[in-house]
Amino acid sequence: MSEARALYAPEWLTYPEHPEALSRTIWTDSFTRNEQGELCIDGVTVSDLAAEHETPQYVFSETTFRARARAYRTAFEQAFAEHGAQVSVYYAGKSFLSTAVARWATEEGLCLDTASGGELALALRAQVPGANIALHGNNKSEAELARAIRNGLGRVVADSVDELKLIECVYAELAAERVAEGEEPYAPVPVLIRITPGVHASTHESIATAHEDQKFGMSLQPGTAALAGLDEEELEHWGVESTDSYAALAAAILNATDSLDFRGIHCHIGSQIFEAEGFEQAATTALEFMNRLNRDLGVTLPELDLGGGYGIGYTEADHPRSITEVTESIAASVAATCERLGMAIPHMSFEPGRSISGPSGATLYTVGTIKNVSIEDENGEIRVRRYVSVDGGMSDNARPVLYESDYSVTLANRAPAGEQVLSRVVGKHCESGDVVVRYCYLPADLQAGDILAVPATGAYCYVLGSNYNFLTRPPVIATAEGKPSRVMIRRQREEDMLALDMGSDI
Repeated sequence: MSEARALYAPEWLTYPEHPEALSRTIWTDSFTRNEQGELCIDGVTVSDLAAEHETPQYVFSETTFRARARAYRTAFEQAFAEHGAQVSVYYAGKSFLSTAVARWATEEGLCLDTASGGELALALRAQVPGANIALHGNNKSEAELARAIRNGLGRVVADSVDELKLIECVYAELAAERVAEGEEPYAPVPVLIRITPGVHASTHESIATAHEDQKFGMSLQPGTAALAGLDEEELEHWGVESTDSYAALAAAILNATDSLDFRGIHCHIGSQIFEAEGFEQAATTALEFMNRLNRDLGVTLPELDLGGGYGIGYTEADHPRSITEVTESIAASVAATCERLGMAIPHMSFEPGRSISGPSGATLYTVGTIKNVSIEDENGEIRVRRYVSVDGGMSDNARPVLYESDYSVTLANRAPAGEQVLSRVVGKHCESGDVVVRYCYLPADLQAGDILAVPATGAYCYVLGSNYNFLTRPPVIATAEGKPSRVMIRRQREEDMLALDMGSDI
């Protein structure tokens, strides 16, 4: 999103000639309107959802989640099968994770990507097999790594030389404990190293992760090996010589460490990306580096993970590519690069998160205060904008504040007929930046008590939630075609928050 925002309305926002219509770029087929014009989610009306579970609430469609998870797995498998290669698809749990979601992903044939000890604990609670779990993170703790080793995780994605040293140390301690107990040591830890491919993805700076000046990954730039800060004694410990890049040095160290199993390379260029070029460029860079390591280290690295980051539709300005377009373009690029380099296509893996969970969710709010304000537009003309306050806000969706993200909205409890008025949906927090939907049209007869639905909130909304102003966190309600709604994550109570306060007499 550009830093220069429209004062009154952006060019992409058009007056809705059919306000009841649900754009299939933004709303999946799980979201429909009944004959009365009320929004239904997997056949359940929003008025029933609000009556049973109150608002605000996140509604999460199991039907959509399973369909999109299955579609990604099938599309990637078919696209790479044409080139004689195999694929694993990891659901990126950081976008939204619960025990139910972890189970759904597993049942649809996906592995699970975790980014912290807490996400890993939840995955294990959901009984996801350790071999199907990956652990990410740029600053993993000893406890997180120990949990990963004890549970036989399928991969740990290392982010630095310091982390490789830490993994080796933690493994040695655990191995000593096992030997002391008369048991065999754990198998070597399967490790991928995360590289920085230098791709400048077209997305918000905060979610672009492949350029040099940021916290993730290891540089491929010549001369960066010295940044690891290793002295001659440490290099001698691993029996390696200093190399030109940080990533090459990390690879040499990893390859020389018996307790670690060097499985391959990982890279991820960012999130909410629509263009194909960035993914293709990252694939080429990663494969060229992988081919060089195979030659220089005398190995054949078996795995390459190209991350995720595929964009979804939030507003009418967005034009996401289909799942088939995404998978086929990446497969073709990987196959062409491998053929040029004379190497076999490694086992590929990918990590869609937002593009599975995002369209699966919507947030329901109840309208409260409505007021009109006067503003001066770009031409100096005085215009009116209507501010619609709802019973949630930045505590349940921080993305507009963090990333200047735009969303859509619709009147949900009845047909949004008649004149439509330019509006801004805002929350109830003590912040002027507490905006839920910055630019939208809503019916002129909107009134307090109406229910609004904001689509595409299944990713990075609940997981980024907070208790700002001591608002309780909303529940996550699961729907599925032919089933009644179920509470997936219960509503937080005031007692839950207050229980963390240890009292005044401490």
